[in-house]
Amino acid sequence: MWQELGIAFCLLLVLEGVLPFLSPQRWRGALAQLLRLSNTQLRLMGLAGMLLGTSLLYLLH
Repeated sequence: MWQELGIAFCLLLVLEGVLPFLSPQRWRGALAQLLRLSNTQLRLMGLAGMLLGTSLLYLLH
């Protein structure tokens, strides 16, 4: 189980690094827009991401 968790973390790092590598200016713009969101909006986005990820894991497993 720990090996799979490590693999998942490594893939997360790779995916997180793609956008800043390919288009750093757009990535900065996206971060600037995120800074303007309220805490409630960020929490809802986080919840939506967690629910989507959990649903996809359930469907794929």
